[in-house]
Amino acid sequence: MPLSPPTNRKQIHHRAVECRGYRREDGLWDIEGYLRDTKSYTFSNQDRGEMEPGTPIHEMWLRLTVDDEFLIHEAEASLDYGPYNMCPRIAVNYANLKGLRIGPGWRREINKIVGGVHGCTHLRELLGPVATTAFQTIYPILSRQRQAAGEQQKPPLLGSCHAYAPDSEVVKRLWPNYYKGD
Repeated sequence: MPLSPPTNRKQIHHRAVECRGYRREDGLWDIEGYLRDTKSYTFSNQDRGEMEPGTPIHEMWLRLTVDDEFLIHEAEASLDYGPYNMCPRIAVNYANLKGLRIGPGWRREINKIVGGVHGCTHLRELLGPVATTAFQTIYPILSRQRQAAGEQQKPPLLGSCHAYAPDSEVVKRLWPNYYKGD
């Protein structure tokens, strides 16, 4: 169901975020994120001059290479556009995410490494959807492989949202052994 009809309005800002997950030939996974911000009006920027409508204010890329346990083996960022000439220089800091694991404490750990003056707000925000994309890419494949091999394990999704609450009808249907309802 879509949102309710809006009142008359004019678009001012557009942010596009796109994420993709890839299985590599070497068994690792590449998870890529892209972010682009544009305005619908002309404005002046001290470093880039006159910015016409649709000109990217931010355009940036992020790639995490992870294993089946969500451990980051490589991390790379690139800024094609930022509002200031110095913005692209911070991209190298994202390589320091190598060795982190996507999972509990993820946001706390990335803030230690690329938070504040050590990173870019927009790339740091992009790490959230990239982490979700990693899970959406990797978990279903590994789950099917483990199920085919007859492995039994507690579903990592259990308790992660309303639908996966231990007492929900979804859990009762998908994982009856873990159902905690009446």
